[in-house]
Amino acid sequence: MPNKTIYVSDDDLPLFQRAQELVGGNLSGAIVTALNRFIEIEEGRQAGYEDVVVRVGLDGARKQRFSGRLLADWNRSNNSGEVMERYKIYQGRTGKFVVHLQRSDWNEWQKWRKDESGNWLKDLTGFTSLRSMLGVSNPDWGDYTVQVVETLDELRDLLPGKLYRVVVDAVENPHVEELDV
Repeated sequence: MPNKTIYVSDDDLPLFQRAQELVGGNLSGAIVTALNRFIEIEEGRQAGYEDVVVRVGLDGARKQRFSGRLLADWNRSNNSGEVMERYKIYQGRTGKFVVHLQRSDWNEWQKWRKDESGNWLKDLTGFTSLRSMLGVSNPDWGDYTVQVVETLDELRDLLPGKLYRVVVDAVENPHVEELDV
């Protein structure tokens, strides 16, 4: 096995020593692991993928992370305006599709918010809540879900028809058009 010499500045020596401690003495293994991760991240970034963190569960209390590229960000509400849904569709580096859905039902809003301080009027008029109620921003509350599917056919069953067509177009035409302006 060939030997490679790595010169380390005095300032960086504690970093290398800590890495060696964490891997049980095999500094070469730590360097190879770090380089593999760096290559994976950098190749993904160059291909248009980024680190994505999404909220999950009631009011988005948990978070999940993956490497993906955003294909669509789409909002809709029912005819009465009581239920708002925000879809974010991603494609992961493995080609799988991620559906991140935030569903906010105004019928449940008062029930969820009255528990925050015990004073529903105060919670109702809080800056974020007021902006959300007035439609200045998307609601920051609701039920957040993530579903992962392998194919566009599986994706079709999870999305409204118009959004599905937007996603198919984004998959078929993934490149950014450069404008000479």
